[in-house]
Amino acid sequence: MRIGELARRAKCSTQTIRFYEKEGLLPPAARTAANYRRYHRDHLDRLRFIRNCRSLDMTHDEIRALLSFMDQPQHDCSPVNGLLDEHIEHVNIRLAELSRLRKQLIDLRQRCQAAQDVPNCGIIRGLTAMQ
Repeated sequence: MRIGELARRAKCSTQTIRFYEKEGLLPPAARTAANYRRYHRDHLDRLRFIRNCRSLDMTHDEIRALLSFMDQPQHDCSPVNGLLDEHIEHVNIRLAELSRLRKQLIDLRQRCQAAQDVPNCGIIRGLTAMQ
């Protein structure tokens, strides 16, 4: 299949496919005599895998590691478990950071309960006073 067909079937853009090829996440496609890329079912499966990993907010390095594990099926999956455990911990850290951010925003919002002129706005003053 050509790149447009692959993009349509994988629900992504042709630019995304080219980017993943450039990043080494997707193997380069064979070329036709007319120099068009020619993709196969393996490309589609791998592209869907990458897209699913990205939807779980995995980094390219994490995806690259998972793809490496997939390319070595003779090994057990304990490194995959470890990688996912690390990713879960990163998500936990981000959730804590977002929780702190939410609290800061709520605190700021409570500084200005009624509309007033901008110089007296508690939110503006709070943002100006933050370190």
